[in-house]
Amino acid sequence: MDKIKWCAGKKEGLSLIEPNSDLANAYIKKAEEALESMRVNIIKDWKISTAYFTIYFSLYAILMKIGIKCEIHSCTIEFAKRFLKDYFQESEFDFMEKSLKARVDSQYYIDRTVPDEQYHKMIQKAPEFLVKCKSIIIKLNEKKVNEIRDTFQKRL
Repeated sequence: MDKIKWCAGKKEGLSLIEPNSDLANAYIKKAEEALESMRVNIIKDWKISTAYFTIYFSLYAILMKIGIKCEIHSCTIEFAKRFLKDYFQESEFDFMEKSLKARVDSQYYIDRTVPDEQYHKMIQKAPEFLVKCKSIIIKLNEKKVNEIRDTFQKRL
């Protein structure tokens, strides 16, 4: 089954809401707060979590601007992979997925470790990702938002 259809069929999965720039800005603020937490934290597991939430809230701000709600993180990333290809490179989608896995592994499992390479990449790239998402939000005009929403609806 197509993952987008699966995500849209879940209670907390992908759904259309009204596009909302105020919510987009609120999620950017949450991303900035997570980034600040990442910077002051000294515990590796918490640095991973706050780096991930910097990335996630930055991406979710874009979804709010478009008018897409989703509470399943893997579905949020899948939406980006399918409908935001004009804004992100394949390597960035891979980074999002690996960052989600790192956050889950460090937050929920005692016997799993996050490779140092991934940890350092998250710490380094989280601020850059936030800046990139802010610029995407600025570039998303009403016409582009409607195109993405229409394409999403047609895939369902």
